[in-house]
Amino acid sequence: MKQRLQYLTIGALAGAANGFFGSGGGLFLVPLLAGWIKTTQKQAFATSVAVVFLLSAVSTAFYLYRGTVSLSLAAPYLIGGFFGGIVSGLVFRRMSSSLLRRLFGLLLVWGGIRSVLLW
Repeated sequence: MKQRLQYLTIGALAGAANGFFGSGGGLFLVPLLAGWIKTTQKQAFATSVAVVFLLSAVSTAFYLYRGTVSLSLAAPYLIGGFFGGIVSGLVFRRMSSSLLRRLFGLLLVWGGIRSVLLW
């Protein structure tokens, strides 16, 4: 029962971040999967990608229904993201967990600084 509550809590946080910010579920998923659920770093990152993909599909459907998505604006980013995903998936296998963790931390710090200072 406790583990089910942990899963639901992590999923709810990821879903809320995804809905509010257009993505960002990994902000909660990666540290909670690695720390709270005790997955390996690589499992946490890979699982986060799978979950965020589905959460993004749900958010996209909602925003399409509300008429706030511009598919013509999104198309070039989807194409670039597709190729970026392939390249990063190939590189991911060769990266150490500690490097992934540090890069993720730097990304969070950079995003936080930009949000506070440049908004």
